[in-house]
Amino acid sequence: MLKAAKIRIYPTTEQAAFLNRQFGSVRFVYNTGLRIMSHRYKRHGQSLNAKHDIKKLLPVAKKSRQYGWLKDADSMALQQSCINLDQAFQRFFDPKQKAGYPRFKSKRGKQSSYHCVGVKVGDGWIKVPKLGPIKAKVHRKVEGRLKSITLTRTVTGKHYASLLFDIEQAAPEPIQSVEGSKVIGLDVGLSHLTIDSNGRKTANPRFLKQAQQNLKRKQQALSRTKKGSANRAKARLLVAKAHERLANARHDFQHKLSRQIVDDNQVVIVETLKVRNMMKNARLAKHIGDASWHALTVKLHYKAKEQGKHLVKIDPWFASSKTCHACQYKVDEMALSIRSWECPTCHTQHDRDINAALNIKHQGIIQLKAEGLSVSAHGGLRKSGMSPAAA
Repeated sequence: MLKAAKIRIYPTTEQAAFLNRQFGSVRFVYNTGLRIMSHRYKRHGQSLNAKHDIKKLLPVAKKSRQYGWLKDADSMALQQSCINLDQAFQRFFDPKQKAGYPRFKSKRGKQSSYHCVGVKVGDGWIKVPKLGPIKAKVHRKVEGRLKSITLTRTVTGKHYASLLFDIEQAAPEPIQSVEGSKVIGLDVGLSHLTIDSNGRKTANPRFLKQAQQNLKRKQQALSRTKKGSANRAKARLLVAKAHERLANARHDFQHKLSRQIVDDNQVVIVETLKVRNMMKNARLAKHIGDASWHALTVKLHYKAKEQGKHLVKIDPWFASSKTCHACQYKVDEMALSIRSWECPTCHTQHDRDINAALNIKHQGIIQLKAEGLSVSAHGGLRKSGMSPAAA
């Protein structure tokens, strides 16, 4: 089983300058490969493979007088850049992922380089090829064999290292017998980030709304500066720091929430949402992006997987809000403004979100049983509301 740990590193001035050249070389290989492949297809109609055709050009470029400076960078990092370009094209041609055409990397964005040969980690330092030990704050010790180190530099100038370890231990077997009381259904929203099938509601922190005035003031100050000036660089750094603080607060909250949900349950059932389509709503796009439902689902997925627990995703077209969880009566239409409703068949009063979470839980239990898992009826199942068909 593989485990990763992200740590903060503190390179010296000379080491930071070398890392900047390293990031520049990796970015140059990616952008040049993309330019060659695009030009070859437009001019001659031929498709090149970045993993093979572009990678073969690296030794030739290193021997040339014009691109001889590529020899100073780690060769494995340059080859990984070609692999990343190939994966970007694979995502573009995959109809399921619906990714756009690969774009050129900017020197002002996040920079990274991958190293897998000659890497070491110690108590307070890390080692990558062609560079001495770099001071690091190793706050989490992971037992196992170090496989790779990915160095990154954020827009604000901070350096991090992602350490990938092979703990030489088999992944835990998925739980086959599930207790009904340990199964939870989650519905997500904007007023409340999560609503579970037990009736608990987690308020949406709305981090973007809290930081909106601060962001507005700093972005306005950035727009008043002259392009290319030193003051503009300082203002851009302040805006980047504000966005980084906002993203860190959101990730911290979601990590704590997902850890609590996974630790307390054996099965987590969530609804798959078409977030890309929902973002087309101009009134709700900013709030949906701030809620970041997909990031929460990703955190729930890998945390459940490392413990052998299950994360079940429900079909996005399942009418969880419009269906009565007691008698399975389905309402034809229900506006988003309706937060509570009464079932016309069994006269059960429903909270819209809690009813949706209960329906998600019941649908997930059906999927678990279809996959052959044993789910006990304690605290989770209800009798079927389907009436027998007439003879």
